[in-house]
Amino acid sequence: MTNQDQMTRLLEIMERLRDPDGGCPWDLEQTFSTIAPHTIEEAYEVAEAIEENDMAELKSELGDLMFQVVFYAQMAKEQGDFDFHDVVGAISDKMISRHPHVFGDKSIKTADAQTKAWEETKAEERAVKASKSEGPISALDGVAKTLPALTRSEKLQKRAARVGFDWPDLPPVFDKIHEEIDEFKQELTQNAEKDRLEDEFGDILFAVVNLGRKAGLDPEVALARTNRKFTRRFQDVEAELAKLGKTPATSNLEEMDDLWNKAKAKE
Repeated sequence: MTNQDQMTRLLEIMERLRDPDGGCPWDLEQTFSTIAPHTIEEAYEVAEAIEENDMAELKSELGDLMFQVVFYAQMAKEQGDFDFHDVVGAISDKMISRHPHVFGDKSIKTADAQTKAWEETKAEERAVKASKSEGPISALDGVAKTLPALTRSEKLQKRAARVGFDWPDLPPVFDKIHEEIDEFKQELTQNAEKDRLEDEFGDILFAVVNLGRKAGLDPEVALARTNRKFTRRFQDVEAELAKLGKTPATSNLEEMDDLWNKAKAKE
């Protein structure tokens, strides 16, 4: 079966699943809103397969993610908005437009220069889109509200930095983190309401994201790495306790902390 035949087969499967006459009841009930959380989950599963360097799983997860696109396209087709081929055509046009050094006569020699040119092109696209809508144009327009909070914080900061709203170096960022921690401590000592505590805690996280951004680090990647590290070490503690006939519930913090340090020393 050719690649084209495989794609046609997938589209036909999706159309059959959504067929009111004999299709799948679950698939027929879905909407753009109900499918969105599944799309996010599939994207994370792709990332996990990459992190685990599991190519067989990556192939499977990429298929799941592709199916999400096909699902949206089928629902849009049913509404008369667009179909899968329109999606493919739109992204093809966009990639050609954003790579004039490949498909045109513009010269871009380095990855950094390409990143800058890419951002400039996207800014132009946003300006065109904004000109067609009512209301003032903001440098923050286009940063999706549904992004993970850490990622959205970084993107908002990057957008603000492009128009000059940024510290020139790291020392003020460290000062800001200490300032936000002090404010959080003050709210705690005053038994502040949960809303106030969340507000101040969010400021700490936002400032820490800024520190990572200034250091060239992705907050989601860094935190995911720490989550994996914590999981690995805690499970090592559990394994060592099991050898002693214990569990974390039947142990104590001093014993577990000692085993934690031993697990840490192994790495």
